[in-house]
Amino acid sequence: MKSATNDLIYETSPYLLQHAHNPVDWKAWHKTVLEDAKKTNKLLLISVGYSACHWCHVMEHESFEDPEVADIMNAHYISIKVDREERPDIDQVYMQAVQLMTGSGGWPMNIVALPDGRPVWGGTYFRKEQWKSALLQIQQIYKKESTQLTNYANKLKEGLQQLNLIDIGNNSYEFSQKRLGEFIEIWKPYLDMKLGGTKNAPKFMMPTNLDFLLRYAYQFKDKKLQEYVLHSLDKISFGGTFDHIGGGFARYSVDDRWHVPHFEKMLYDNAQLLSLYSKAYKLTQDHWYKEVIKKTARFIETELTDSTGAFYSALDADSENAKGNQEEGAFYTWKKEELEELLASEFDLFSAYFNINARGYWENGNYILYKTEKDDDFTKKHNISLEELYQKKSNWTKILSEARKKRKKPGLDDKTLTSWNALSLNGFAEAYTATGKNHYLNIALKNAEFIIQNQLNPDYSLFHSYKNKQSKINAYLEDYAFTIEAFLKLYEVTFDKKWIDISSHLTKYCFENFYNQENTLFNFTSKKDDALISTPIELTDNVIPASNSVMANNLFRLGRLTGTSRYLEVSEKMLQVISGKIGSYPMGHSNWLHLYLNISNPFYELAILGEQIDREQKEIQKKYLPNLIISGSNTESELSILKGRFVKGKTRYYLCEQGKCQLPKEELTHVLNNIALV
Repeated sequence: MKSATNDLIYETSPYLLQHAHNPVDWKAWHKTVLEDAKKTNKLLLISVGYSACHWCHVMEHESFEDPEVADIMNAHYISIKVDREERPDIDQVYMQAVQLMTGSGGWPMNIVALPDGRPVWGGTYFRKEQWKSALLQIQQIYKKESTQLTNYANKLKEGLQQLNLIDIGNNSYEFSQKRLGEFIEIWKPYLDMKLGGTKNAPKFMMPTNLDFLLRYAYQFKDKKLQEYVLHSLDKISFGGTFDHIGGGFARYSVDDRWHVPHFEKMLYDNAQLLSLYSKAYKLTQDHWYKEVIKKTARFIETELTDSTGAFYSALDADSENAKGNQEEGAFYTWKKEELEELLASEFDLFSAYFNINARGYWENGNYILYKTEKDDDFTKKHNISLEELYQKKSNWTKILSEARKKRKKPGLDDKTLTSWNALSLNGFAEAYTATGKNHYLNIALKNAEFIIQNQLNPDYSLFHSYKNKQSKINAYLEDYAFTIEAFLKLYEVTFDKKWIDISSHLTKYCFENFYNQENTLFNFTSKKDDALISTPIELTDNVIPASNSVMANNLFRLGRLTGTSRYLEVSEKMLQVISGKIGSYPMGHSNWLHLYLNISNPFYELAILGEQIDREQKEIQKKYLPNLIISGSNTESELSILKGRFVKGKTRYYLCEQGKCQLPKEELTHVLNNIALV
């Protein structure tokens, strides 16, 4: 007999649909639901999670599927389920509240709020008895001493509003190389020079941090720091956090040596790491990085892409094991006996390469493939050539891929988010520039057309989410920021002015609907959206860079390409507002530091004009040139940086800095030799 359903059955989010058959009378976050809470004067219970969240599943099974728990929730609360990926605005506001109340945060996130949405209690995962006890106690307080909760809610709301107040002050910061060096010195003690990443566990990849440090080390010729970044990239991709068979990265490592991952695979991680390893490959030409690019791109293409070119959001950590039970990592781990049978005479070499031993052992007889040596060192030790090893690895991958096909796949979150799609588009464009593989560019272009056809409105507003041919939810700043960034990248790799034009329209829309004149930053939510209990402003770079830091970098690049002085002025003002915060937490402002580096050190625009410029364009793109933006045309162009510079029958290069250009050169090497790093 099929269980009863609640209102979530009408939603499209896979996470919400997972809860549609709970006995809890869940509602989705809708205006009518919030109005009903005020009319009935019932407390709100707001529970936030996402489809690939392991502990979200645990709490669902222990509490939300339990009739006794459901009776308590249904009797005393209006219970609202929120997919944090669909509604990052709600997640941000209430996560700030949980952090103020408890000092930490995470998912699932559970909040009890007054009928008007002001929070009074919250936390993350709760065991069943804890959960029941807390809900009954809060209800009793609300019934007998509601002023106690109201007073607390008022104080907490004030605290939330203070968190989002930006003091622009009267300080004027000089953007200097010296200060930049001081930021790095503050940062260095947190770097794990031995194991890569940051010290301690769990370990998140933090692509934005490594991206900036790679650039800083290159531009300032800091060999030790560059070794650290490349060592981190090796360790992250050698360990179990990278899926050596199916490609792609898990969300983080639970230990400090990148061995045991939290097995969910998120699109945003893989998108950013595709971009980062592409940049590292440009710099080093390391074959291993090219292999990581290939496998990560293939994973996104085969597991997270639909026929329209849209990218899905995530694969779950849990999947069905051989006994039919849900188990974390069941799809990805291996028994020794299984590997011995599958690989036969090849097992010993495979075992040595992937540590099917005490080093690679996880738990319950399971091993996680765990590479600990560079391929060069391994081949010398085992007296085989690199070509032989590559052939063997290819064969091992085919055998284990076939074996995996017999397993139940992890659950797929097949909603499409504009912001994460743009990150992926950017990653494929970067992979194209690094490898020259046209297939990657085609994937990027197809995704860009998906965004234009489905997520972009005639007034240049965007939708945030897409599923079942339905675009919905007014977009957030992150959607605009990442889309502009991706389209500017597409312009650089295609020289198609269409991408500049759309980026300019999207930027204008952001100024009209997100820009905050008082603090010169952009709000996370549009002026057209219903107000929440506070207005979130995203400043800190984390596992994904902050939407404001992306926007500030976009304004810098778009301003340099189009000659729009306002964009450059606002970009610099935004950095001024943030500059006072960087010194206390540089690793939380790494994407801002890209802009800091752009302004404090040489940054160039390269204009290429000529009838046959494809070859030169690809040649430049393959180089690691982080302080350069390129533009070009094979005809006359009205773009500011190109205007009046086309000469029929000639290929000319103009190297410019802050709009001032050197005399044109007709040899690319002469131009590249003039690009100073510091």
